[in-house]
Amino acid sequence: MNDNLREKFIAIVGAKNARVSQDDIAPYLHEWRDRWEGKSDLVLLPANTQEVSQILALATETKTPVVPQGGHTGLVGGGMPDMSGDAIILATGRMNKVRNIDTAGNTITVEAGCILQSVQEAADEAGKLFPLSLGAQGSCQIGGNLSSNAGGTGALAYGVARDLVLGLEVVLPTGEILNDLNALKKDNTGYNLRHLFIGAEGTLGIITAAVLKLFPKPKGQVTAFLALETPAAALELFQTARDFAGQSLTAFELMPRLGVEFTSKHVDGVRDPLTEPYPWYVLIEVSSGESEAHAQSLLENLLENQMEAGIVIDGAVAASVSQSKEFWHLREAMSESQKPEGGSIKHDISVPVHAIPSFMQDAEKAVLAIEPNARICAFGHLGDGNLHYNISQPVGADKQEFLAMDAVITPAVHALVLNYNGSISAEHGIGQMKRDELAEVKDPVALDLMRRIKANFDPAGIMNPNKVI
Repeated sequence: MNDNLREKFIAIVGAKNARVSQDDIAPYLHEWRDRWEGKSDLVLLPANTQEVSQILALATETKTPVVPQGGHTGLVGGGMPDMSGDAIILATGRMNKVRNIDTAGNTITVEAGCILQSVQEAADEAGKLFPLSLGAQGSCQIGGNLSSNAGGTGALAYGVARDLVLGLEVVLPTGEILNDLNALKKDNTGYNLRHLFIGAEGTLGIITAAVLKLFPKPKGQVTAFLALETPAAALELFQTARDFAGQSLTAFELMPRLGVEFTSKHVDGVRDPLTEPYPWYVLIEVSSGESEAHAQSLLENLLENQMEAGIVIDGAVAASVSQSKEFWHLREAMSESQKPEGGSIKHDISVPVHAIPSFMQDAEKAVLAIEPNARICAFGHLGDGNLHYNISQPVGADKQEFLAMDAVITPAVHALVLNYNGSISAEHGIGQMKRDELAEVKDPVALDLMRRIKANFDPAGIMNPNKVI
């Protein structure tokens, strides 16, 4: 990028809202898992949709690659520029206003740079619930959540990010602004364009604002941490819990003993809720629109039934909001707790819910056949079929040597996923991590359509290049 072009980009946002020194740019080039590196000579922080429009129009005119970046918490390298140094980074953090809350219509309109937790808090202050919940919710931004179609722990009851959006405002690569901030639940006026951008990871345009669905706040909510012998027992518990509680079953998370040990060991404020160790655990949440007593009754009846049946072998029911938060902290910190244990080969996969126990048996055999001393830490959202099938290095092993085994272990795990009619990316997206593999496993017609859509929306090829496809 020559100096003249750089100054044109900087003039759009103002010098104080551009980062030009490598010291100031460095935080935008660091991926928290230390897996990808990137280069850039310019970071722009626009204040509004109009500035984004001007940036993209100039980028298309000059064929300058643009990498959108939100809270920078992604796990597949989707928000990282490549090592060419040709791309500018467009960071959305300054676009962080809550534009409107409609309590009658149960909607909230927010800008893309709003922190997810801030959206949750704004909804709460209005007496409503925004149910998207992630471990990174204190720093991830709603634009990135939508661009990656984030899942999270609330997906069982409320759906993934895609299910929580009524309308979008999007800036196209040409600088055109798509104003589709529609708050209607019913609108059959042609193609549903918003779904093209949700999950597109910034390859088709930049989401600048969204109309999100809100829900009534539960009047009662009870959380329990339960011990079981096997994933098969957890599946049986889930099916029974669904029958007992119906829509009141709002979370069902599966965790192995190894994950509890890692988290208790490495994360401040986490302790094992039970006095004895057990092979597997479930974190279950029951919510009620009636009362706390109703939620408590639903959970107590379920636990009495399942303990008598020998499915649940021990457990603890949260006696307070703070104890419930402790249970959730243990679960949400499970990913980060693996980092101090050395190298970790991670998979974000989904299979049909009924197949989870048999998949886990087959995957364990496949992984241990490659590395007999690998430590498998598979956990996640059993209720919607999404597992984070993570594998930590053997104790005392060389980290880089173990990570090199990714080239053998991941194909073995993903081959099983496909045999079970599952997905190699349940909620983290494709980014650069799974781009080449997607081309191998995606239906050829679907892949061709994706490429045609990309070429039509972004003929200059400037939007988040080399990601997804």
